[in-house]
Amino acid sequence: MSEGHEIVLSNRQRLVLTGVLHVESFDEDEIILETNMGMLALKGQGLHVLQLNLEDGKLAVEGAIKTLDYLDERAGKHGKGRGRGFWQRLLK
Repeated sequence: MSEGHEIVLSNRQRLVLTGVLHVESFDEDEIILETNMGMLALKGQGLHVLQLNLEDGKLAVEGAIKTLDYLDERAGKHGKGRGRGFWQRLLK
């Protein structure tokens, strides 16, 4: 698996991520996954997983991509969720 983490977004319709460790959950409106840079929530409409290869750490998604949001403290020193648990931030 690659050690890097990369996000490539094309026309807000196709997203390719590297550094993916685990997919926590997914549906047509939200995908929650763990990357080597922290938990990431991908929100949109009509989201479809085109490719998932955890051995290579790669995920490809297609759909109307609205937001990408890192959910843990790695996102920044003064991040919104600092000091709260993953589920507390997710269910706010």
